[in-house]
Amino acid sequence: MLSAQARRRSVQRPCAATALAAAAVVLLLAAMTACGLGEDTESPTTPAGVTAQAGSATSVHVMWEWATDNEEVTGYEVLQEGRTVAAVPGVKRMVDVNSLEPATRYVFTVRARDAAGNVSAPSAPVPVTTPDATPDDHEAPTAPAGLRGAADGSRAVTLTWRPASDDVGVTAYDVYQEDTRVHSVGGDQTAARIANLRPGVIYTFTVRARDAAENSSPDSAPVDLTTAPAPGDDTPSTAPTDLKVTARPGSVTLTWTPPEAGGPVKEHQLYLNGEPVTTIVWGAGPPAGTATYTFTVTDPPGTRYSVKLRARLPDGKWGDFSAQRTAVIPSNRV
Repeated sequence: MLSAQARRRSVQRPCAATALAAAAVVLLLAAMTACGLGEDTESPTTPAGVTAQAGSATSVHVMWEWATDNEEVTGYEVLQEGRTVAAVPGVKRMVDVNSLEPATRYVFTVRARDAAGNVSAPSAPVPVTTPDATPDDHEAPTAPAGLRGAADGSRAVTLTWRPASDDVGVTAYDVYQEDTRVHSVGGDQTAARIANLRPGVIYTFTVRARDAAENSSPDSAPVDLTTAPAPGDDTPSTAPTDLKVTARPGSVTLTWTPPEAGGPVKEHQLYLNGEPVTTIVWGAGPPAGTATYTFTVTDPPGTRYSVKLRARLPDGKWGDFSAQRTAVIPSNRV
């Protein structure tokens, strides 16, 4: 049986060990701080490939390439003569700078920022001049025609189109990928290269023309492009193909070809405007060849839907997405 003194010693030893361990941690943290470890002091790289394109008499579209960082780039700042005029999260590489003056020369730079507050050096300055104002211009340009494209390897595509026309003049062309603007070029250009894509994926692009008064044309006809697979990846696409949409007052009808998946494809998931809304399930068995599905809509005429599908494969996993299509509900008037 332990004496009272021995019991006191047995209680005190763990306390002493704990105190020594805590002191060691403090010393280690102090040493790490002294050596520069444990804190991020490295700035991101300077953004490259900065372009500035006047989209209207009062706006400029600025784009750049991704910067890199030892941790993570969390944001970008666009500066005009040293003053920050726009800021975006690190997942974006473009922004519109608005509320500018017509017929005025501006110079922009871009810098990257990380979570620790480190900022890169500003990019090379890029000048741009906004066009003259056209306050009485209410007429939109015509839709660009003849949109074509080709995959440029596994991570980029190149698009071309014929010029649009406008009563005053086209100042910019905006490239959209599934209803999101991903690129802009000047009104005197009819081609664009879209980079930072993923290998082996179907992308749907449209183009709109814009004039100095910010009037935008209707969408061009879409073009579907599939990037090349990643090197060594010979997995076939599992995306539904030949998707077509027909909009009527109160309903939208889809037709498509299910993918070849080594077995029956009994389910498809329908996405509207980027969100899953229903799963289409065939009863006794999937249709042979072309599949058809009609869904009811209650939204008013003029409502726009972005539509795409993916199939549940025989192994239970969801396959690749189809190309995206747009449906606009017409009026009841004949």
